[in-house]
Amino acid sequence: MTLETEVQAYLRQLRSVRQVSPHTLDAYRRDLRKVGAFCAARELQDWSALQASHVRQLIAEQHRQGQSSRSLARLLSSLRGLYRHLNAEGTCRHDPTVGITPPRREKRLPKVLDTDRAMQLLDGAVEDDFIALRDQAMLELFYSSGLRLSELVGLDLPQLDLSEGLVRVNGKGGKVRVVPVGRKAREALRAWMAQRSLANPRDDALFISRKGTRLGERAVQLRVGRAGAQELGQHLHPHMLRHSFASHMLESSQDLRAVQELLGHADIGTTQIYTHLDFQHLSKVYDQAHPRARRCAKNRDQEE
Repeated sequence: MTLETEVQAYLRQLRSVRQVSPHTLDAYRRDLRKVGAFCAARELQDWSALQASHVRQLIAEQHRQGQSSRSLARLLSSLRGLYRHLNAEGTCRHDPTVGITPPRREKRLPKVLDTDRAMQLLDGAVEDDFIALRDQAMLELFYSSGLRLSELVGLDLPQLDLSEGLVRVNGKGGKVRVVPVGRKAREALRAWMAQRSLANPRDDALFISRKGTRLGERAVQLRVGRAGAQELGQHLHPHMLRHSFASHMLESSQDLRAVQELLGHADIGTTQIYTHLDFQHLSKVYDQAHPRARRCAKNRDQEE
């Protein structure tokens, strides 16, 4: 069989047996086409001819062409999956991806609003109408409780307890967590609830459109983006509010475990990225406040 024939057989198995999503299937197909083109250029006629040295060369070439660490990790994963299939079918007796890792992924710090910008976003005048009160309640809840976009749009009325100031969130992997809702968010939510009841809601969805239907993720993204443009003159997305919540909580409390629980992170390593943000903030404060740091900065300016 040709290289492409065996790839197609593997993709059919993924679709029919493992029932992977069309998006994942397309990603595997694109990755394996790259490997197939690499093999064809080197006249490797079958998958048993591909060796570890070839895979390292492929990864190096893709990296030089600007492929990200994430993309290269996925390519390796696609190729490993193919070789598991080939070995199970008896077509190959080796796996050239063993022991090979992609280039280390660069850590990109999340973008956040500083406290003043967050207050500028939330403290402006709010018109007394359906859209304005709903959008304000969404913004306040994002920042108050650090919710993911999917968590916010999935909220139903029974999950919110304004008297206790709590919201029960259905997080990733079906994990449920209970997080506080701040005073300002509770005020905004009460104002919104009075308007919501006038729209003939079709179900218990907390955030709805004028037609009474649950607001979708894309609609929320557009409304948050519009608020960012109007109030701050910058791009704004829901996850930036979650990042801002986490960063400001950690700056104030220095309690990494508590922030992990509030965000619903399974691994504390995911939460630790906010310590890097906090360190950057402390470094700036140090440079501005410490006498020796100021003197060094002044000397550098004079030398330049």
